[in-house]
Amino acid sequence: MQIFRVIAFAAVLAVAGCSAPPEPAPAPAPTSTPAPDPLEGMTQREKVASLMMVGVESYDDAKAKLDMGVGGIFIVSWADPGLLTEPGRDIHALRKEVRRPFDVAIDFEGGRVQRFAHILGEQPAPGAMAASGGHVAAYRTGQEIGRNLRAHGITVDFAPVLDVDGGGLDVVGDRSFSHDPHDAGVYGVAFARGLESVGVDAVFKHFPGHGRASGDTHFGDAVTPPVSEMERHDLIPFAFATQRDVGAAVMVGHMVVPGLGDKPSSLNPAAYHLLRDGSYPGAAPFTRMVYTDDLSGMQAISGRMSTEQAVVEALRSGADQALWSTAYDVPAAIDAVMNALDTGYIHPSRIDAAATRVHYNLIY
Repeated sequence: MQIFRVIAFAAVLAVAGCSAPPEPAPAPAPTSTPAPDPLEGMTQREKVASLMMVGVESYDDAKAKLDMGVGGIFIVSWADPGLLTEPGRDIHALRKEVRRPFDVAIDFEGGRVQRFAHILGEQPAPGAMAASGGHVAAYRTGQEIGRNLRAHGITVDFAPVLDVDGGGLDVVGDRSFSHDPHDAGVYGVAFARGLESVGVDAVFKHFPGHGRASGDTHFGDAVTPPVSEMERHDLIPFAFATQRDVGAAVMVGHMVVPGLGDKPSSLNPAAYHLLRDGSYPGAAPFTRMVYTDDLSGMQAISGRMSTEQAVVEALRSGADQALWSTAYDVPAAIDAVMNALDTGYIHPSRIDAAATRVHYNLIY
């Protein structure tokens, strides 16, 4: 295009040198080219499948689930390490065989939650990062983790934790950067910037805040303080993060939040509206990817309903990708969402919006 413009400009100069300047031509009317539809050519079932982020245990398991059309795979803690290390049967080989974009996610926060640390490197817990060097240490650690993940083909890290350490809740504890809401946001954003700087998507979790919940959602229901109280404490790190727009996604947790209804947040439209609209103090509207927490491996959900029904409820409520670790039921989950579309329980526009966001997250 630049060559054409130079030649055209030279031709104009040559003509101008041997004749009177022509009357100026009227400016052409501006035209616009519509953006291509990222979902063009996709069937409804393909769109639905792309909204699944599913646990995988081995190369063959990952290949089978990707052949079903899932948009992402999650490397569970009990997976075959060869998925990260074995030439010809690792993530890099999987990409060559599948020949379409897909995300690969893992839990790697540092400290207690760092899967396959013997391969991906040992890192301190978030609380220790903050204590040792504040936001600079958090950024550098995020960057180092990101480099190690990316080298092994991993594109999404379900970290950092933005939960504020409320004291006494072991499931949070040193997974939190701080007991101070503002510091938790500053350090979490710095960690996320480190990941994003080397091409790994960060995921802020667990919206709207697990730090002062009544229990651990791995083992049962957990209730937070009322949303009006969370606005003055637990939601502050998320407000800080959404204002910075570092490119990170958000994971919605399973806590029940008084004032938002009696459903777990991951299955609650009110929680997604709160996040998307930015309708809490200091927040900006959030337009990037939103994941659920694990829908199959945590009693707060599995004690209420089947995984496939949880997937339906999560996507209907506002999630872009439904995450579940014990993913033996991918076809059943896809069928359940298709049935929800057929009966009108889920509107097609909800699927299109989520699938579009997933597509752009994968490609761009």
